[in-house]
Amino acid sequence: MLQGENLTLTYQDGETTVDAVKDVSISIQDHQFIGILGPSGSGKSSLLYLLSGLRRATQGEIYLDGRAYGKMRERERVALRRSEFGFVFQQHFLINYLTVLENVMVAAPVQDKAHAAQAKALLTDLGMGDKLHRFPYELSGGERQRTAVARAMIHRPRVIFADEPTGLLDRRTGLQVMALLRSYREQGSLIAVTHNPEILSEADLVIRLRDGQVGSVEDRVARQLQRQPA
Repeated sequence: MLQGENLTLTYQDGETTVDAVKDVSISIQDHQFIGILGPSGSGKSSLLYLLSGLRRATQGEIYLDGRAYGKMRERERVALRRSEFGFVFQQHFLINYLTVLENVMVAAPVQDKAHAAQAKALLTDLGMGDKLHRFPYELSGGERQRTAVARAMIHRPRVIFADEPTGLLDRRTGLQVMALLRSYREQGSLIAVTHNPEILSEADLVIRLRDGQVGSVEDRVARQLQRQPA
């Protein structure tokens, strides 16, 4: 479904050339939960930005259903992200002068009653049904992040990209947010970037990055199948 081949992302830091990502290949299937794990500066966020089309690879290529990002015009890439992808970042990036419901509706494909009803139902499922008309500054950190999760889900994307989604939350709230994100596997795929292995305990595949390169890959689904009795 989503595939990156020999991905490299290079940028200049003054006179120094930095390889944020070095020759990484990855394949994501429908309804998978993929964890990208590594310390700060390991290249994990850069890899997520490449896979989601937010950044262009210096070398290598990314494909969605066999269609190469590199051959798309910028307008096509933007349309692809809006229709196929949802995003949850460490910072919630809510719009302070919009209510919770309005913030979610910003990402709806159509501003109509049907999608408003869908947004209300989604927020209710996330425990935010009594805060539809609150503003972000009236919410706790966990409530703001749950609003961001609803915004990422409203258009039913094929892939949700989550970049350190629990980084600013306490442990209990962070685990709640991850449980909400994991539940999306029934509809699409989840790719989560983190430095915290605890929130990847139920991931299907965990890719460990260090210095922009893959250090190890843990295929937990294959391991579980191997443990099952014949």
